[in-house]
Amino acid sequence: MQFFSFVLSAGLCAAATIPRQAAAADGNACANPAKRVEWRTMTAEVQKQYIDAVKCLKTKPSGMGLNTTRYDDFPYVHTHLDNTIHTVAMFLPWHRLFVQVYEDSLRDCGYKGPMAYWDWTLDTADVTKAPVWDVETGFGGNGDPAIDPMKESSSKKCLVDGPLKGFEVAYTMNGYAPHCLARNWNSGIAFPGDMLADSYTKEVVDEVSAQKTYVDFRYKLEGGPHGAIHSAVGGDMSPATSPNDPIFFLHHAQIDRLWTQWQMEKPETRTTEFGGPKTQDKEPGEASAEDVMPYLGLVPDVKVKEILATGTERLCYTY
Repeated sequence: MQFFSFVLSAGLCAAATIPRQAAAADGNACANPAKRVEWRTMTAEVQKQYIDAVKCLKTKPSGMGLNTTRYDDFPYVHTHLDNTIHTVAMFLPWHRLFVQVYEDSLRDCGYKGPMAYWDWTLDTADVTKAPVWDVETGFGGNGDPAIDPMKESSSKKCLVDGPLKGFEVAYTMNGYAPHCLARNWNSGIAFPGDMLADSYTKEVVDEVSAQKTYVDFRYKLEGGPHGAIHSAVGGDMSPATSPNDPIFFLHHAQIDRLWTQWQMEKPETRTTEFGGPKTQDKEPGEASAEDVMPYLGLVPDVKVKEILATGTERLCYTY
């Protein structure tokens, strides 16, 4: 089974370490960091408020001057930077800030609750029954095999239940192509297995977390549990336009949570440690914490070293 395209690694390089104070270049640690929580621990009322804010983003103009909505800014940027931000060293810090910008956008839509993550290790017994798919208190379930928004693609099936039924997204890998949000679960029908659950069990995550260096940790997390979830959910979650599906942000908050937990095991070194391939080229070169991460105007570009630690004024949250 091939996980979706950007989980193939560009190879391992030696990790680098930067001065500790550089990781929090925005300022000192924040006094009252917000706590991100697992989706199923939120009340139904707060879950509804979260999803209402997601839908609100579809009513707001682009913050980048596009002719689409604020929500569509996220898949647009993620798609155009596909080869720059996947299977490379900056995968984790780039997505860390990306999720924070999304959370900030939800706040602009009036959301006052916590940012949520989806801990998929809790659902590996039957991922199709995960609370995130609930039609009342989640994001709805699988797409309908009879409804293909793109006609020519067998991988995109429109949602037919839940609060995001009829949710329209603007982009595919080919550019502007409005279509209804689609999912195509790899749930043992088209392929063996149950949404690839063996790839993101607690035991697998424990093995990832046991890695001693940032290089090895990023490599195993991105190419293992991270890629498996994208492939398991399918539809709009499979290509680089995966932020089309709001579940993307709960998934990447979980990825960030696992990185944060790994860092907190040895914060004096791991909140500054960074390294690995700089690009997807055959000779990628060594990444540096001084490298600038591009965001195409979603937010100003930022150096990696400014995003390596959470609990700062720039990233004032914890798990």
